[in-house]
Amino acid sequence: MHDIWNPWHGCIKCSEGCRNCYMFFLDKMRDHNGADIYCTGAGFNYPLSRDRNGEYKVKSGEMLRVCMTSDFFLKEADAWRPKAWDIIRQRPDVKFYLLTKRPQRVAANLPEDWGDGWENVFFNVSCENQKRTDERIPYLLDLPFKHKGIMCAPFIGPVSIEKYLPFNQIEQVLCDGENYSGSRPCHYEWVKTLSDECRRHNVTFIFCGTGRLFVKDGKTYRIEGNILQTEQAFLSGLSYYGKKIEFKLHDNLGYPIPEDSYQPYFKLRCLKCSRRPACNGCSNCGSC
Repeated sequence: MHDIWNPWHGCIKCSEGCRNCYMFFLDKMRDHNGADIYCTGAGFNYPLSRDRNGEYKVKSGEMLRVCMTSDFFLKEADAWRPKAWDIIRQRPDVKFYLLTKRPQRVAANLPEDWGDGWENVFFNVSCENQKRTDERIPYLLDLPFKHKGIMCAPFIGPVSIEKYLPFNQIEQVLCDGENYSGSRPCHYEWVKTLSDECRRHNVTFIFCGTGRLFVKDGKTYRIEGNILQTEQAFLSGLSYYGKKIEFKLHDNLGYPIPEDSYQPYFKLRCLKCSRRPACNGCSNCGSC
């Protein structure tokens, strides 16, 4: 997908949400071991790659999701991270979405010129259940980032974030059910609780998908396929669009990038996709 940047691949499982990790599942299908961690080579420089006309392939205003097959703050990637930071530094016109299950490692692994944060970095922590929520969000609130959010995925237990929202730091909450082998159920009531809490504090909440097993009114529904899962999440009406997240992007000369500089392309089927508000647009890859 054009909105993903994986400078390295492979990870070490560290919490309950990792048990049925999709990356390990997909690697196993290819006879690979997901615990083998390696630099992705040519893919490492993807944000700096150019087309035959000399223009950046990743356009100004786009958002790249970083390390979706690893963790940006993985200890085993310490040697590669400074170069990754340098690439992010060179593209102040692009938004970089970071997600980690290791927020305790972040403070010691920020660039020397970080200050109070870079405008183009959106920092998120995984909150798959209440235990990990209460463990990770305090780090999130203490760390110097301009933009912060949380990802409840795989959503495997009830979560309340009510006590953290009054700090006015969390700008977006995403949640998604679990897929692949060993999928654990996601409950409607869990999703609604998060939705209601975000509405009370005008924080954007996106119900990305039901997952394979979705429980509502005591009945378990088996929902196969990513498209159907996202459509059902969309039809639930639980997503909420709160206060707009304003990224003050600029080019390398310091000139501001207009908010509408990048216009994502969506197909007709995208109109009922719950992930659209957090999506970088369709790249016609044919995978959906």
